[in-house]
Amino acid sequence: MDIPIIVLENVTKVYHQGKIDVTAIDGFSVTVNKGDFTALCGPSGSGKTTILNIIGALDVPTAGRVTLEGNDLAALSRTALSSMRRDRIGFVFQAYNLIPVLTAYENAEFVLALQGKPEKERRARVMEMLQEVGLEGLENRRPEELSGGQQQRVAIARAMVTQPAVILADEPTANLDSATAAALLTIMEHLNTVHGITFLFSTHDQRVMDRARRIITLRDGKLAGDERKG
Repeated sequence: MDIPIIVLENVTKVYHQGKIDVTAIDGFSVTVNKGDFTALCGPSGSGKTTILNIIGALDVPTAGRVTLEGNDLAALSRTALSSMRRDRIGFVFQAYNLIPVLTAYENAEFVLALQGKPEKERRARVMEMLQEVGLEGLENRRPEELSGGQQQRVAIARAMVTQPAVILADEPTANLDSATAAALLTIMEHLNTVHGITFLFSTHDQRVMDRARRIITLRDGKLAGDERKG
């Protein structure tokens, strides 16, 4: 039975740039179910990142409705939205967005500390996730001491430790070579399969599209295709 995690209903986003209105998203509707491993595809400027930002409550739509685990994002207070971003959504960015002065362990632990989890629980979760993403033994290295692929693995561990409902990954392989990207995608497939975490990628990387089990295509802010594989 499909269980909806994310539902977008007729979502529109208009940016006001001086006297010009730019429509980034135009009446977009889609449902993402629990356990999906989905790629949101389309050319640059098609609205992929805007969709992720709206789902992640980093931006608000001009019109339409967005729900996450049945919660209407527009009906939540600022505090409730912050809690949802912290507890139910994991973010993985193209630029990694790690804190330079913190170690791999500390970066992965950061959100758990914000949640007020006990130190023993934090350590158990962080070490488990660092091991799962292949970083065991590197937990004391800072970002500058890690390769790009290793930094992205830290970012995935950080996103996973809170046991979120969904991970939003914005061009996660864009800065990686083919071998590193393939290894990273294998890790994310494993986390999706073993932990049941829903993944939604924004990408124009064919390597991601080849692995995704569903391809949602955007063009000029509109839904241009929705294909499930297999």
